[in-house]
Amino acid sequence: MASVFALSELRRSEAPRSWIDTIIKGDCVAALEALPDKSVDVIFADPPYNLQLAGALHRPDQSLVDAVDDEWDQFASFEVYDAFTRAWLLACRRVLKPTGTIWVIGSYHNIFRVGATMQDLNFWILNDIVWRKTNPMPNFKGRRFQNAHETMIWASPNPKTKGYTFNYDALKASNDDVQMRSDWLFPICNGGERLKGEDGKKVHPTQKPEALLARVIMASSKPGDIILDPFFGTGTTGAVAKRLGRHFVGIEREQEYIDAASARIAAVEPLGKTELTVMTGKKAEARVAFNVLVESGHIKPGQVLHSAKRRHSAIVRADGTLSSGGDAGSIHRLGAKVQGMDACNGWTFWHFEDGETLRPIDELRSIIRNGLAKLD
Repeated sequence: MASVFALSELRRSEAPRSWIDTIIKGDCVAALEALPDKSVDVIFADPPYNLQLAGALHRPDQSLVDAVDDEWDQFASFEVYDAFTRAWLLACRRVLKPTGTIWVIGSYHNIFRVGATMQDLNFWILNDIVWRKTNPMPNFKGRRFQNAHETMIWASPNPKTKGYTFNYDALKASNDDVQMRSDWLFPICNGGERLKGEDGKKVHPTQKPEALLARVIMASSKPGDIILDPFFGTGTTGAVAKRLGRHFVGIEREQEYIDAASARIAAVEPLGKTELTVMTGKKAEARVAFNVLVESGHIKPGQVLHSAKRRHSAIVRADGTLSSGGDAGSIHRLGAKVQGMDACNGWTFWHFEDGETLRPIDELRSIIRNGLAKLD
């Protein structure tokens, strides 16, 4: 079973990371205030939608719809809901790392109010993602369009945030080498994935599909990152995070949901290191300047570099620049100069001699990068 902390136990704990991979029982704002500053990498928040249901909802045959009528989704007014939203968003931002991001999901009932509050608090919206449902609930009264989607807001803590995780190359590769779009098609949670009690009824009315959380987590985090869900429910975020090699922390006040989430997460087997390796592109690689090759001895001052067909050559200088004839400069600038071009990728243009073979100096840069990776 997943570890469960009462809020009072969390505050008394002397172990600095005792809250990781646990479910904290209590109010979300109070629990967030007990967590360390700048301690989580990604937040996925599925707050109450404030559906404002005026009464029971019936199908055309007068059967009762199992709608969201729980006490936790009821607020006295929009003003009360806005104050609640502001409080939990501020608490979330305090625990979010400067390079972290937050996802908030909602329906038309609440997402515009949440989005406006996020902008008022200076969160920087990166995307709004439309989750289009393959099997949405019908509009029983026939007075509106069928509500077939929900919206997720993906944001960073402020407009100046840099270095947040976005696994662009992996997403593109998994999408048949086409950029991943902001409209995602998934079915609502049903079948064997839907948690039900002994009475056959849904344990939680708004359980999200694991496929949706998997894309969120794979898109915006790395293995080993900490994913926080301040409205944990039956633990979809925790179950998916564990399977994908991430840590989680959930906050939930309803014991019924905590029990279901705890058993669910305990049954999850994490994937192995090979399956969890994230594909990255050139942008994600460590920057290695040409002078590093000289300083490390992979390239020596006085060594001659050549273009692929030996039409051009240059001498390496001790300061990491090249000279050819009366010209000198960086590997890129001199490469462009000798060709009479405006730009040049010096890493692929210049070659070193390996016996009788010419090899691009980019291979030496790869050796340096591989060494840096082993140190991480």
